[in-house]
Amino acid sequence: MTDLPLSRVEFTPRSGFDPASWYLDLPAVAELCENGLAFERPVTVIVGENGVGKSTLVESIAAAWQGGFRGAQDRLWSAGSSPEDADLGTHLTCVGARPQPYGGCFLRAESMHSLFGAADESRPRNDDQSFNQLSHGQSFLRYVADRPIGVGLWILDEPEAALSFQSCLALLGVIADLAEEGSQVIMATHSPLLAAAPGAEIWELTDDGIDFPEWNQLDLVRNWRSFLDGPDRFLRHL
Repeated sequence: MTDLPLSRVEFTPRSGFDPASWYLDLPAVAELCENGLAFERPVTVIVGENGVGKSTLVESIAAAWQGGFRGAQDRLWSAGSSPEDADLGTHLTCVGARPQPYGGCFLRAESMHSLFGAADESRPRNDDQSFNQLSHGQSFLRYVADRPIGVGLWILDEPEAALSFQSCLALLGVIADLAEEGSQVIMATHSPLLAAAPGAEIWELTDDGIDFPEWNQLDLVRNWRSFLDGPDRFLRHL
């Protein structure tokens, strides 16, 4: 689907690639390296247990996407890489709409404060509260809702860390609006609520690679349902 900002990611090892890199042992990354990954819908939700590579995958796609910017780029699209990031993004190629749209952003908990600080510095002086004067959840939602740049790619890594139940519902509304306006959203999450984003394609990262289940087939949905139906069945084993 060439209308998407990002329709495909391909592994294209470049100078400095280490074939012994640790991330190649992650089944989802191995699948990416062998076959590439195709995006079929405006919203993609990535779920899976800790350690299967969700953050590695989304941060690498974000790095590859931002690395493809040419000329005037939006410095607020991402706070940039961290020392802990894998170099996988250096060896990925993004295929999609051309010219590459500059809208959207990459948001993850560990870099939100610095990104919001940069956004505050660029805002006109007025009576509004700065992003970093708001609560974590309020600043997150406001930043997503107020981004002034048009169509683009939004990559969100576990946004539920900042959000209450009601704020998660509000984020789903924002995501629906973004998709309706032509943007694309890729979101890694442990939240069954966010995983229920209307119209989303779900990728479940497992020890065998990537599956494409329906929402009600997800382990995280079944586990939360089971817990909420009878918390004592889980808590007595602690």
